[in-house]
Amino acid sequence: MGSVISRIFGSLFGRTDGVRVTSPVPRYEHKCSSDADAEMKVARLTTHISCVNNKYLEGPQRFTVPSDKVSINCAFPDYKPVSYTAPIVLEQPVWADKDIATPMHDMVFNTLDGKINRVSYYGTYDVQNGLPLNPIGRTGMIGRGLLGRWGPNHAADPVVTRWKRDSKGEIVKNDKTKKPILEFVGIKRKDTGEWAIPGGMVEVGDSVSRTLKKEFGEEALNSLEMDKAAKIELKKKLDELFKHGTTLYKGYVDDPRNTDNAWMETVAVNFHDSSNSFDSFKLHHGDDAGAVSWIDIDSSIKLYANHAAFIEAAVSVNGAHWN
Repeated sequence: MGSVISRIFGSLFGRTDGVRVTSPVPRYEHKCSSDADAEMKVARLTTHISCVNNKYLEGPQRFTVPSDKVSINCAFPDYKPVSYTAPIVLEQPVWADKDIATPMHDMVFNTLDGKINRVSYYGTYDVQNGLPLNPIGRTGMIGRGLLGRWGPNHAADPVVTRWKRDSKGEIVKNDKTKKPILEFVGIKRKDTGEWAIPGGMVEVGDSVSRTLKKEFGEEALNSLEMDKAAKIELKKKLDELFKHGTTLYKGYVDDPRNTDNAWMETVAVNFHDSSNSFDSFKLHHGDDAGAVSWIDIDSSIKLYANHAAFIEAAVSVNGAHWN
C-alpha cells in the first residue's frame, strides 16, 4: 500500500492546473505505521506550493522565495519576509494565541503547552529567537496570518464516502475501468470558493475523534440548527458511522494560510458508509460553508489545499474508480 500512496501524492502535486507553481513539485517520504491501526499512512511533505510567491488571503503579497531557497538550511541573506497577522487574530479570540512581542515569552514549543498541543506530526521543528519555524521552509511571510496558533495549527478532516447508486439502488460502475464509483461529502469554502473536505480545527481540550464527528455534523449537516430530538438521532448515526475509520494522512498541509511561524497540520480519516445509512439525512451546510453536496470522485477532481490527495487515498483504500 505504501507505493500506492506514494504514487497518489506524487501524481497530485505533479499537476499544475489552476495553480501558480513557482516552487519545485512537493515531495513526500512515506512510511506505513506498525501500530494496531496499521492502515494509517504517514506522508512527509518536503516542499510547498500554496503558501509561497502569492498574495496572502485578505492580506499582502508575500516576499518572493526562489525554489532553491525554500529550505531554511539554504542560505538566503537577502530574505526579507513580510510581517502579517490578521486583525481578527490580533484581537485574540479564544482560538488564538497572544501576540509574541519579544523572545522572552512563556510559550513552549514541540510539546504540550498547558492544554495547547504544539507538537508537530512532522517531528521536532526549530525555534529561532523565540519563534517556531515552519518545518517545510520559507513562505515569504512571518507572523501568523489568519492562523490562531504559533507553530502547528491542528485540524481534523473526515472523508465520508459512499458508493454511487442508480435509481434501482445498484452500485454504479465506470464504463471504462469497471470499478465502482465513489462519492464523498464536500463543502464549498466561503473564503476561497473551492470545494473541500468538511473538516475543522481541533479545539483546546478536544480529541481528534470528537472533532471529526463534530465538524462533519456542523459543516455538512448543520447540526447547530437542529432541535434536540434530531441532534440525538444524528449523534447515534455519527457514532456508528465514525466507529470504524481508516487513517489516510497525518501531517503538514500545503495550506495558503501558512507562514514561516504558523502552519496547518491535519489528520484525515476515511469513514465509508457502505449501507447508505446517511440517505435519511439531508445535507445542509453550516455557517462556515457556502454549499454542501455528495460529489462523484475521479481524477479530474480539484479541491482546496491538498485535499484531493486524501480523496485519492480513499479511492485506493476502497478499490474504487479513479481514471
